[in-house]
Amino acid sequence: MINTTRYARQIILPEIGILGQQKLQNARVLVIGAGGLGCPVLQNLATAGVGFIGIVDGDVVEETNLHRQLLYTLKDCGKSKSVTAAEAIQELNPDVKVRVFNEFFKKENAFEIVGDYQIIVDCTDTIGIRYLINDVSIVKDIPVVYASIYKFEGQVSVFNYKNGPSYRCLFPQTESLGSVPNCVASGVLGVLPNTLGSFQATEVLKIILEIGKVLSGKLLLYDGLHYQTQLIDFNKNPAAIEEAIANGLMILQQNSNIVNENISVATFIEKCRQDNCLVIDIREDYEEPKWEAPNVVNIPISSLENYRNQLNENKEIVLFCQSGQRSALALAYLKKEGFIQLSHLENGIESIKI
Repeated sequence: MINTTRYARQIILPEIGILGQQKLQNARVLVIGAGGLGCPVLQNLATAGVGFIGIVDGDVVEETNLHRQLLYTLKDCGKSKSVTAAEAIQELNPDVKVRVFNEFFKKENAFEIVGDYQIIVDCTDTIGIRYLINDVSIVKDIPVVYASIYKFEGQVSVFNYKNGPSYRCLFPQTESLGSVPNCVASGVLGVLPNTLGSFQATEVLKIILEIGKVLSGKLLLYDGLHYQTQLIDFNKNPAAIEEAIANGLMILQQNSNIVNENISVATFIEKCRQDNCLVIDIREDYEEPKWEAPNVVNIPISSLENYRNQLNENKEIVLFCQSGQRSALALAYLKKEGFIQLSHLENGIESIKI
C-alpha cells in the first residue's frame, strides 16, 4: 500500500504518478559504500520511497567522517557504518526494507551480496573495488550508477545500462591501482560528496522510473569551486566488455568452490523469492507436500538429463526433494555437467513446517 500523503508532491508529477511510485516501492537497490557518497544516496533513495535497499560497508564511523557523512553523529563514532546507516534511513522512512552487509565488498562475497538487486550504486573510493563491481555487474547484467570525488571536483556516470558502456570502457585497467588518491590522502570539501551523491540518486530514480535521459555513455564532470559542469561522451569497448566477463566468470567459478552447497530452510525460502534464481523440485509430480513459488519448476530427477540443455549454466540453481538425498544426487550430476552456482535444501521439504 502506497502512502499517498508522504509521496504526494512526487506522485503529482505526470512522469511519476501512482504507477511510478509503485515502481519505486518494488525496486531493489544495492548501495556499496556508506561513506561520503553513500550517505546522500541512501537518504535520497529512502525518502523517495525505494522499497528495498541493501547497504554494504565493513567500516566504522570516525570523527573525521562527520563533516561530510550526514547520516552519522558524534555518538555514532566507533559503530558500524552499515548498521548505523540502516537505522538512520529507517528513521527517515520506516516503510523501507533494509538489508545490512556489515562487511567489505570483495571477490569472495561479491556474487552472494549482489544477489537479485536491480541496480548497484558504486559509492566506493577504491579503484580495485570499482573494477570488481564492474565485472560482477556485467556478468549479472545489472546497471551501475558510479561517482567519484577529488578535492572540489567530482564525476558521475551510469555503466552497463541496457548493454551500454562499462567502467572498463571508460577507464582501462592499469597496473597501478593504488595511484589514484582518495579523500583521506587528498582531502575533500564536505558538501561535494553530498552533491555528487544526490546526482547518483537522481540517476537511480530515473532508471527505476524509466524517465529522462540516463548518463549511459556519458561522464558528467562537476567543478564545485568554479561551478562548472562538462559532459563527455564515451563509447562501448567490446574488448573491455570481454575482459570484464572473463574476470567476472572466473570470480564466480572461484566462489562456487567455497560456497556451502547445503542450504538451510531460511536460505531456501529467501532463494524462492529471488527472480534470478531457479528452484527445481526434483520429486515426482504426485509427491506431497507441494511447494509453490514463482521461480519453482518441477523436473523429476528421472527427467533431469533430458532437461539439461534447457538450463542456463550461469544461472543460480537450487534443488530440493523430500529428504535431501535425491537433490544431493542431482546436484552432483549438474556439477559434473559444468554448472557452478548450485545448492540444495539439505534435509528436503520435510524440514519445512508447512
